[in-house]
Parts: sequence; C-alpha cells; structure tokens
Amino acid sequence: MPATAAQKNTQSEIQSKKMTIAVSPSQVETSKAKEILTKLSSASDADRESAAEELAAFVKTNGVLSLKHAGIIDALIKDFNNKKSTGARLSAVAAFVALTNNSLEGQVEPFIIALLSQLLELQADKQAAVKNAAAEAAKNFISKINPNACSLTVPFILEGLGNSCKWQTKMLSLNLLVDLTKVHPTEFFVAIPEVIPVVSDCMWDTKTDVKKQATDTMAAICALIENKDIERFIPAVIACINHPENVPETIHLLGATTFVQEVDAATLSIMVPLLSRGLNERATPIKRKAALIIDNMSKLVDDPDVAAPFLPVLLPALEKVQDVVADPECRGVVQKALATLQRIAKPGVEVFTIEQKKVKVETSIKELLPSDIDEAFAPTVKFLNDVALALCVAKNFFKDVWIKALAPYAKSFYTAEDAEALAFSALNKCEEAVTPKDPEEEDDEGEDLCNCEFSLAYGAKILLN
Repeated sequence: MPATAAQKNTQSEIQSKKMTIAVSPSQVETSKAKEILTKLSSASDADRESAAEELAAFVKTNGVLSLKHAGIIDALIKDFNNKKSTGARLSAVAAFVALTNNSLEGQVEPFIIALLSQLLELQADKQAAVKNAAAEAAKNFISKINPNACSLTVPFILEGLGNSCKWQTKMLSLNLLVDLTKVHPTEFFVAIPEVIPVVSDCMWDTKTDVKKQATDTMAAICALIENKDIERFIPAVIACINHPENVPETIHLLGATTFVQEVDAATLSIMVPLLSRGLNERATPIKRKAALIIDNMSKLVDDPDVAAPFLPVLLPALEKVQDVVADPECRGVVQKALATLQRIAKPGVEVFTIEQKKVKVETSIKELLPSDIDEAFAPTVKFLNDVALALCVAKNFFKDVWIKALAPYAKSFYTAEDAEALAFSALNKCEEAVTPKDPEEEDDEGEDLCNCEFSLAYGAKILLN
C-alpha cells in the first residue's frame, strides 16, 4: 500500500545526521569484557547462565558496538568452534541465548544472526547437551526476532540444508522453517519462493528421517498458500515431488479446475515445478493440459514481478513442446500459453530484478545514515537494507510496519525520534525507487475522463470481494 502524500508532508526530517552514542569502549571496559569472556568460557554448569547474563548486561551498558570493539563476537565464534572443550561450546550457546533475550530492542540481532550457522553445525556434536542447547537457542532466536526481519534468517537456515551438511543439521533447519510458519506466518510468506526448491531437494535425501521431515515441512509451508483454487490439490502436488509417476494424474485433476483467484508468487513456486514436469511427459494429452493450466493461471497473475522469476523456466519448456509436438490441437494450446506468458514478459513497465531492487534500496538508505557512522555498524546497515528489501519485495509500504521494522535498529546510532524519521524517509525513498514508472503517454487532443486497464486477475479479485 503506497504511502500517501499527506503522510509524507507530516513526517519530520532527521534532525542531525550525526551519531548520538559513544562508539568505542574504554580500555577499562575492554578489559572488563575480556574478564567476563574468560570467566564464561571456563564456567561450570552451575555458573554458566549467570556469566552469560553478565555478558549481556555488559553489552546493554556499553552499547551494541561493544560486541565488535570488545571482541565479544570473535570470542564467541572461537568458543563455538572449540572442539576440545564441551564447556566452551556450551558457554557460547549460553551467551547467544542471553544476548537474544536481552537484545536492546533488537539492536543485537544484526550482530548475532550469523551465529545461527554455528548453532546448526552443533547439531552434529557428539555431546547431547551441546546439541540440545544449540537447538533450543536457535528456536528461541526464531521466536524472539523482529517479525519483519524473520526472512533474514532464511539464508542461514537454507545453508543448513546443503548436500554437504550433516543430517542432524538438516533436521533442525527443517524444524526452524516450520517454526517460522507458525510464529511469523505473514512475514515469512515473502520467502516461500526461495524456500520451496531447497525443501523439495531434501525430500529426496538419502536419510529417511530427513525425507519425512522435509515432507512435513513442505506441508507446513504450503499451508500458508491461500489460493482456494489449488488448496485441495496441494497434498497431491507435494506427493508428486516424491513420486514423479503421479504427475500425469495430478495434472489431469488440475486440468478440470476453473481458476478464478489471483495467482501470487507462493502459488507459482509450488505449481511451476509440477507444470514443468507435465510439459516433459511423453503423453500428448498431459502436455496439452499442462499448457492449458499455465495459460489459465497466467491470466490471473496481476503483478509482472510475480511471474518474472518463473518465465525462464516455463517459456523454454513451452517453446520446446511447440517445436516437437505433432498434434495440432496441443500445439494450438501451447501457442496460446506462450502468447499469454510473452505478454506478461513485456508488461509495458520496467520490471526490476531482486538484485536491482537491492541496489536501489541500499542507495536510498545510505542517504539517511549518519555522516560519521562507525564502520563497526556494518552488520546493522546490512540488516536495515535487507529488512527494507524484504518489505519492498512483499510490496508492504505501510508506515507503521516500516517504523516497527527499521526504527529499532536505527536507534543503535540515532535518537528514537530520528530513528523513526529514518524509517519513514526510507519508506518514501525505497517505494519510489523500486516502483516502475509508467511510460509517458503522448498527449492527445481532448481529455480522458477514464483511461483504465483491467486484467482478468483484477476482475476476479473484485468478484471474489
């Protein structure tokens, strides 16, 4: 929802583009941090939690930059990787939990989010106490993170699903994705197209436990898809991932469906792999039905941004069928689907890729940062950029959302008032930067009282409402 001009006029500017906090702890404070870290690393089971809380209290007193300037993050990474000391690894996990629970309104999150990778790796630890503590710490972080930043955890979680990862790491990664669907369903929705292909691969894992959990995770993710047209077919679509022999039957069922609801990126992310397989089937009737479904669903895509990532998959597949299929009726259906997709591929306005949007967002936010910002704030700046990008991709341009999403992190270096001003200015700048401009139309004589274009998707939306 675009911000209104009235809102823009009532928003105050950032009063001073200067940092309002001290950036470096003193020598005494740095020495104090080292003492706490040494005590924490060698703490007994009974004293470990209190030592971790003392570390969190130190960060609260001295600000988030103490995590960098006092070497706290580096020390924790060293303890996470200490293969010789179980106590050191447990202490690093305890510190992560304490920092999560005392995150200074989220200001700590940009500095510790990358430690999720360490927690995932510890799932293969030989000590059950370490493994269980790491799992609980990761789940706790997912539940406590700013909802609008939850999608930033996804890249770290997906790393834990790589082919070279231990099966225990994959299990926790899959469980964390399920947690995201439960704790932050609305905010996680934007990440579904990124997640589904990786989880699909895990459904072919050699480890039975991973295959089962991946299937359950896929079901939890797909439960967030609100397209009523395919809702009842989702279990069958998921089953096709594990059982490709079911593709013809599922395509046949979908071919008898009348599609009326607007198609979004999440719907396409689960449907496109199935339809692509359908086009590769030997049977001509299945190719024809797959092309027909593509044609019907494509007409219900209201946003060119939604379709853009899937066009490189579907267009070549349809062109191949058009070239090789002998049946003229099938070829005609394929050509209609191709024509529909080609219209979507040339919407009349520029469609920005994720990378292009990322550059535009970074440029917009850079203009709002303090002129004297400390380089140690690099994690915070990256976090601001990534959260803003996620909101832009989701086309979420509500003022209150942007303030809740960005202001807590901007408070790391601005006053509360200036942090909110940064958030709202970022909304205005980013929305303008990532929204394609309509091509200028030639001025004709006379005045158009109404000059509108309505897509089938828009008409269906009106009817459903």
